[in-house]
Amino acid sequence: MWQALYEELKDHGFVVIAVALDSREEDPLPWIEAAAPTYPCLIDRDHRLADLYDMVNVPQAVWIDERGTIVRPTEPAGAYEGFRRMDRVTREMPADAARVTAQAKATYLDALRDWVRRGDASEHAFDAERARAHAPRPTEDAARAHVLFRLGQHLIRHGQPDEGDRWLAEASRLHPESWAMWRQRAGVTELGLAAQPDFWARVDALGARRYYAPVDMKGMP
Repeated sequence: MWQALYEELKDHGFVVIAVALDSREEDPLPWIEAAAPTYPCLIDRDHRLADLYDMVNVPQAVWIDERGTIVRPTEPAGAYEGFRRMDRVTREMPADAARVTAQAKATYLDALRDWVRRGDASEHAFDAERARAHAPRPTEDAARAHVLFRLGQHLIRHGQPDEGDRWLAEASRLHPESWAMWRQRAGVTELGLAAQPDFWARVDALGARRYYAPVDMKGMP
């Protein structure tokens, strides 16, 4: 999806910079190599990007213009809740959930196209005041969690996995909204995806709460 969008819009000055928030470096590599993107793809083992932009899940995105100004702060990049209604054995999704999920993705991508082509004139581009109003407000606990997360990663890489894991657990406890942090200690499938029973139990525990935050965008479900 992102490669096709990059090819479509690159002549307008559009660049995708994809960052995998994976502390286990080997997990995202097969996916990156299989996709063979021609835009930059990075692996952020210490979640520094998540700290800077208060990213808590994937996929999330930030729109930054050619002046370096944040036009839309961190928000889900066209993702939606439909997967929660997926049959976990067959991985099939009810037709209505699949339709709304596809609508969310199409709405987001069309808005992005409009902004790339029209710049500040796009109805989807926030001015400075609206951008500030939509910017996440990290808490003191979240800030501390990111420090502890980096400490844990440092210890793991320097031969102290048990001690490092203890600090990763504490980071996740302090910042429970961060699925990105939680995933680093979660069980993974043979494809490296955190989609084992522990993930689904945590999703189910949300109840009526959202997995992806709502996006303030015209046409978004």
